[in-house]
Parts: sequence; C-alpha cells; structure tokens
Amino acid sequence: MTQSYSPAFSRNDQSPIAKWFWTVDRGLLAAALTLMGLGVALSFASSPAAILADQSITEPFHYSYRMLVWASMGLGIMLTTSLLSPRGVRRIAVLALILAILTMMALPFIGDEVKGAARWINLGPFSLQPSEFAKPGLIVFAAWMFAEAQKGQGVPGVSIAFGFWALTVGLLLIQPDIGQTLLVTTTFMAVFFMAGVPLKWVAVIAAAGMAGLVSLYFAFGHMRDRLSRFLSPESTDTHQIDRASEAIRAGGLVGRGVGEGVMKRHVPDLHTDFIYSVGAEEFGLMLSLAMIALYAFIVLRGLKRAMKLNDPYEQTAAAGLFMLIGLQACINVAVNLNLIPTKGMTLPFISYGGSSMLAMGLTMGLALALTRRRPGAYEPGASLPQRRRILP
Repeated sequence: MTQSYSPAFSRNDQSPIAKWFWTVDRGLLAAALTLMGLGVALSFASSPAAILADQSITEPFHYSYRMLVWASMGLGIMLTTSLLSPRGVRRIAVLALILAILTMMALPFIGDEVKGAARWINLGPFSLQPSEFAKPGLIVFAAWMFAEAQKGQGVPGVSIAFGFWALTVGLLLIQPDIGQTLLVTTTFMAVFFMAGVPLKWVAVIAAAGMAGLVSLYFAFGHMRDRLSRFLSPESTDTHQIDRASEAIRAGGLVGRGVGEGVMKRHVPDLHTDFIYSVGAEEFGLMLSLAMIALYAFIVLRGLKRAMKLNDPYEQTAAAGLFMLIGLQACINVAVNLNLIPTKGMTLPFISYGGSSMLAMGLTMGLALALTRRRPGAYEPGASLPQRRRILP
C-alpha cells in the first residue's frame, strides 16, 4: 500500500499559521535558516580558539553555546515578525528606532567602552548594541515617510526622514562607529532614490557623500590610521588582516577539514568580524562561494519580489531591508579579503554576537512580512508601479 504525501498545512486551513505558511516566501526563509545553521556550525569551529584571548573562560565551547541561544532567539524574532501586517511592520520598526535612539543617547553616560568606542549597554549576562536595531527601524520609517510625501497631502515626509537619519548618524559618530554610519547612509540613500528622487539629485547626493567622507577622514584619527594601514601595509602592523588572508589561502578549494584550521588561533576577533576566514580555512572556497550565493539569493530574490509590490511604502521598505543585509555581508567579506579597510562589521546570521543575530532576525522578519502574498499586494504581471516623485 502506498502512502500519499500530505503537506503540513492544508490550503483550506484558515488558521494564522497556515495562512503564513502559504503566503511567506519559503525560498527566502530557507536561505536565512541555512545561514543561521552555518553560523552555529562555524561557532563550534571557532569557539575553542576564541577563548584563548580570555583567560577567564574555561569552557571551550562557551561561545558556541551562547550562539545557540542567540540563534534560537533570532529565529523566534524572525518568525514572529514575519507574521505581521505591513502596518504592524511599520509600528514595530518605529518602536525599534525610537528605543534605539533613546538608548544611543544614553550611551555616553551608561555605555561600556570597548577598544575606545562606547557602543554597548551592559544588561547583566550580555551586552546590547542599540545601533544594530536602529538600522532596520530607520529604513522602514524612511520608506514610510517617503511614501507619505508622495501622496501630496502636506506631510513633510522627506524632511522628517532626513531629520531622523541625521540624528541617527550623529549618535553613531559620537560612539564613534564609522562603519555603521556608512552602511546606514548608503542604504538610506538607496531607499531615497527608489522612492522617486529626480536624477538631478543623484549628483547632489553623491557630491555630499564625498564631502562627508573627506570630513570623516580629517575628523577621526582611527579612520585615518585604518586607511593608512590599508594603503601602506608595509609601513605598519597588519597582523590581523594578514592572518585572515593566510587562513583563506590555506583553505584552498575544499578546506583543511573540520576542526583542522590553525590560522584561526592567531586571528583576533575570529568568531565575530573574521568568521568568514575561519570557514574558508576549514571548509575551503566551496563553502565561501556557497555563503556568498545565499546572500546573493536573498538580495536578488528579495528585490525582485519587492519591486512587484503595488504599495510604494511596502516596496521601498522591503527593498531597503534586503539591501541592508546584502551591503553588510559585502562589507564583511570585502574586509576579510583585504579589499577595503577593516570596519568591525559582523557577517549577517554567521558572526557571533547577540545584538547582531537578534537585529538580523528582526530585519529578515520585517522583510518577509512585507513580501508575503496578500490580496491586492501583487498583481499578475505587475512591474515597478508609476509613482509620484517626492521632490520637484
């Protein structure tokens, strides 16, 4: 007797979970879950070497066990937020942005300073980095404001959005966190462009961006030092990036094998900023390309679905969130490959870190919620809708 396969949920099932299952993009969800799984697996490869930098830790898999907790919580946040309506997405994003801004305002007084930067707030057993949650909140909020400006009903959406961007960037520079500042600004400007900015403003924004970079170079000494080390590696200490590069080269095509990596013992922050090099050494180019392919799949598939949405707010918010994930992944990989100066940027879903994992779960969950199939959200054969420009 043969047994017929029956799906977990019937299409006639009208429960919220069943509706979610049939409307969420399961390809995007699977890619995010795969990256989370790789992050947990690589934490077991990096944790024994990472604890060598902290003599107070005796458990070799200390970071791995904590990574399991963060990944579970990030997964819960992603699945929960993916159930939201577009209005619910907006509410959660605005709440996250306001709480993050208020916390960042308090960082100079109550924050923990690590390596000269006050970016974390101590919450007992773990530290929280509020800027991680400000990123998705700002992107969704900006998309909402730009969409309101398109309606022509007197809402100064553009001014409000730029005001919150300036406030967020100002608080990031106080910490200071140049990497997050550049990431937030790039994604924000991409959302601004997608919302309908005239082409003549592109040159203005580009010129302002270049002027801002020059100003940051002269204002922050550590930025000048990192750029000098990148441009003239022979004249300074580049131990960190040199060991990471050696680890990537040593991995070859298929890697040294599980637990056989040796360069990771000499790479500072190997379980956070340089987890890519750990994976490349032990699992080789094949795993590296697989991870990059997963990020590319999330960004390209996400943008394709976002561009078919009918509502301008949903469209630009979803596209901005997917771009945020992709740009952060690009920055981390580029640093590991010594293509750009070091930034201190985590690899989404892969790097160890509670704030990063929880914020990425929130970012992906909001994006999945916006791109779910709803009545009227997509039209057959729909393309980029005709939208009002938000500036004359």
